[in-house]
Amino acid sequence: MPNVAAARGLLNSADVLFTAEEVSVAVDRMATEITALLGDEYPLVLSVMGGAVVFTGQLLPRLQFPLDFDYVHVSRYGDKTQGGAITWRTAPKEDVRDRVVLVLDDILDEGETMAAIREKVMEMGAKAFYSGVFANKLIDKPKPIKADFVGIDVPNRYVFGYGMDVRGAWRNLPAIYALK
Repeated sequence: MPNVAAARGLLNSADVLFTAEEVSVAVDRMATEITALLGDEYPLVLSVMGGAVVFTGQLLPRLQFPLDFDYVHVSRYGDKTQGGAITWRTAPKEDVRDRVVLVLDDILDEGETMAAIREKVMEMGAKAFYSGVFANKLIDKPKPIKADFVGIDVPNRYVFGYGMDVRGAWRNLPAIYALK
């Protein structure tokens, strides 16, 4: 059973890393960058559920070009704070063959999830693969993939808000926080 007091305690003791205004500016910049590169491609945009839902919902109206939309549901975290095995819950339902595909996710942490999505999408016959993440975590080891579009870089701390949760809570925050 979720505990409201515990969730509020996590938020009240966290550090604000990026305000809602800074988040919005980052999404505007990403939309401009994505439009410049993919605006003539009619891409298939895949949102990674559930973390990317807030970011995707804010980004899509800022993209001023035609696109198709679908989602994938892949997870390494569930409600844990450490990544585990990759679990595929839903593969793309739209045909990706010969399509330019843009995958949107909330955060590129170690990069394992996005790398697995890239591998699957390319195996399914995509013409090109691009990735956009709202947050790129700065970690001390190489990642198997680098995002093509990044909103913000975050320190190697547990971050939440704007689609990213902490123990299942606070995906709905408009700003980015970090646990102390």
